[in-house]
Amino acid sequence: MDLFETLMFPFKWLVSAIMVGFHDGLSAIGMSPANGWTWTLSIIGLVLVIRAALIPVFVKQIKAQRGMQLLQPDLKKLQDKYKGKTDQLSRQAMAQEQMAMYKKHGTNPFSACLPMLIQMPFFFALFQVLSGITTSALAGKGIGAMSHEQVVQFDQSSIFGAPLSASLLHGGIPGTNQVAVTILTVVMILAMTASQFITQKQIMAKNMSEEAMASPFMKQQKMMLYVLPIVFGVGGINFPIGVLIYWTTTNLWTMAQQFFVIRRMPTPGSPAAKALAERRAAKGLPSLPLLGAKKADAEAAEAAAAAAAVAASQARAQRVQPQRKNRKRK
Repeated sequence: MDLFETLMFPFKWLVSAIMVGFHDGLSAIGMSPANGWTWTLSIIGLVLVIRAALIPVFVKQIKAQRGMQLLQPDLKKLQDKYKGKTDQLSRQAMAQEQMAMYKKHGTNPFSACLPMLIQMPFFFALFQVLSGITTSALAGKGIGAMSHEQVVQFDQSSIFGAPLSASLLHGGIPGTNQVAVTILTVVMILAMTASQFITQKQIMAKNMSEEAMASPFMKQQKMMLYVLPIVFGVGGINFPIGVLIYWTTTNLWTMAQQFFVIRRMPTPGSPAAKALAERRAAKGLPSLPLLGAKKADAEAAEAAAAAAAVAASQARAQRVQPQRKNRKRK
């Protein structure tokens, strides 16, 4: 066993244990243990457990992203300060000032990647488990927490005629319906990439301030908007269908999560934040403090919302005075 296998073993065991737990629970309520939908729901249950556990990390990610967006003007000034200075001392001084700025505001550019980085070991573990299903079934072995009997059940399970352990590039067990594998794989890849693209698109369109949209960081974001779906789309032909189900489900979770954040906890200064303030003002409610907003910005937003609420209440309370008709002169 090499170093990578040794490092991945705990994740493989945990991933398989969660799947087995859901599988046993679904079997106990009447679903067939060998049915493909039983194992599909077990994979979806794995996603729900992992993503629910990552909610506190997701909140930290939002705070870090908001902090980075609020830092963009200061970072631009720092870049202008050292513009054209390529000597070692200047680069070192710029890096030190940049790190001091991150520390002062309690953020850093790597915090935004935490949920993705934490998920990757589980993703690779699931990939290894599902990719080794057929080999383990033939060798009479189990994988992680899965017994040999469960490995055989998974190897023989399918949805829409396509085995969960099959992939477009490598096919599946002998006698696999390759047409069904191709069609289901293409559909899952399209769903996976489309959900990822829509999620990033709605963030850029609704949940970024004007300063963030004008920053150099935004150019990289726009490039990644189109590059990442292509990378995952091309790589999807090598993924077993079970892995595609996992990744599509986690993308749908992310899309729903971002929709909630954009509507209820938008970025200060973004179109979504303005829309939230307008909705609350229309109902006569005070504005909510936005996660990651500066205190001055929050107070200004609250004052503006209060003024709008007072104006609305005065408009409702104002009565239209009846006009007297001109009397005819005798």
